[in-house]
Amino acid sequence: MANDRLHNVESMLNQVNITKLQKRMRTQFIGKTMFFSRKVSSTNDRAKQLAVQGVPAGTVVIAATQTHGRGRLDRKWISPVGGLWFSVILKPEGSVSKISHLTFVTSLAVAECLKDLYGLKVETKWPNDVLVKGRKICGILGETSSTEEKATFVILGVGVNVNFDTEKTFPEPIRLTTTSVEKELGHKVKLETLLKALLEKFERTLGLCLNQGFKSVLSEWKKYAFFLGNEVEVVDRISTISGTASDIAEDGALVLRSKDGSLRHIFAGDLFLRISENPR
Repeated sequence: MANDRLHNVESMLNQVNITKLQKRMRTQFIGKTMFFSRKVSSTNDRAKQLAVQGVPAGTVVIAATQTHGRGRLDRKWISPVGGLWFSVILKPEGSVSKISHLTFVTSLAVAECLKDLYGLKVETKWPNDVLVKGRKICGILGETSSTEEKATFVILGVGVNVNFDTEKTFPEPIRLTTTSVEKELGHKVKLETLLKALLEKFERTLGLCLNQGFKSVLSEWKKYAFFLGNEVEVVDRISTISGTASDIAEDGALVLRSKDGSLRHIFAGDLFLRISENPR
């Protein structure tokens, strides 16, 4: 009987009631239209289908689990029940070159939410991760459909490890570099509460970017970027580049200072702290 009650409580924590959530949310356009599925290939794929069909900007696609979730470079993203897996559809005006700003907007919103709600010591990691104690707790995947220099729509996929223990759920070596809200707090939290806070924070952060410019968002983002000033390696598909993470430029590039003092702007790659035993 006690086990049944425990199972019921855990099931409630892992559910999202869309109707209830929308009534409580304080947003202007984010989440006014929502789609929830128990299982999808990936929320980004489903969001793309809906965007082509003409759903409004701000539409949110949520799934209890993804069978083919993915991160950058088509890497597999394991998405068990208990995580928060969702995508937001935007239809921004402006050039494709500015779309990378939205990844910073999203990761800042996630970082501030996890800090404010749960008191977690969060870090932002270039280009698209949020960490707690050096371990990944959230990844973000931005994908764009565009014609020439204009974006027709942007999909921002967000994956947050919430109500599961990564050490028991993920295989090696992923478990060594990841964490979850449950693992850090020692208990589960309500997914609905976290999603509401995340979407509200995202809309406010997006508004800051639109009204005051990306510089204002980047300034806040860098307050969590503890890798800045450290020796790092950036690995892409063909090379490894070492240097000091000097700054993040206004175009979203990592500014890397070489030993000879020269600066190099890096637009893509995986960042690792050289002073740490484990990848960050």
